[in-house]
Amino acid sequence: MNIANPTARHITAIKAAVFVLALVPFFKLVWLVANDRLVEPLQYITRATGDWTLYFLCITLAVTPLRRLLKWNWVLKLRRMLGLYAFFYALLHFTTFLWFDHFFDVQEMLKDVVKRPFITVGFIAFVLLVPLALTSTNAMVRRLGGKRWQLLHKAIYVIAPLGILHFWWMKAAKHDFSQPVLFGLIVLALLGVRVAWARSKGMAVRPSVAR
Repeated sequence: MNIANPTARHITAIKAAVFVLALVPFFKLVWLVANDRLVEPLQYITRATGDWTLYFLCITLAVTPLRRLLKWNWVLKLRRMLGLYAFFYALLHFTTFLWFDHFFDVQEMLKDVVKRPFITVGFIAFVLLVPLALTSTNAMVRRLGGKRWQLLHKAIYVIAPLGILHFWWMKAAKHDFSQPVLFGLIVLALLGVRVAWARSKGMAVRPSVAR
């Protein structure tokens, strides 16, 4: 297979493999809980689903730089699925919080959201993810129009830093910043290259306008 220019059949196989692999952390969680292998199930599930949300946010943000730097245009076909997996694990993360921490008492949950800043930030990030997931279909792209759809989905540039901040504040209580710093540097790099490309594009346009 030519990795730079795979055939349609190869792309289908890649998408299927990514789909299955992205579910492995979920099935691992289910297996661990079902077989009573966790000492602190709530803490483990909360941490694992939060981590995988950040992993998939970073992977989704990495698609465009990977396409531009390696000329792998086909990776764009994976971006939507990767973004939906970020939402899937964020939904599991939020459901764990709503279910086990508040037993589906929405009023108490909202009080907790307002009271604790790190939860506030995480909740905002999750709420911003919802419209992105709901508008991920081709039908919604057509309904919104390409420009409005792209503008809406640029919210990921806000969601990812909010997710890092949520993680940072959570780890601050334990004075353990190694993971938040690593995630932060990755997101900073992925957003930084976009800023650099946007600036270089703007500089290229100005001279042509002047002429």
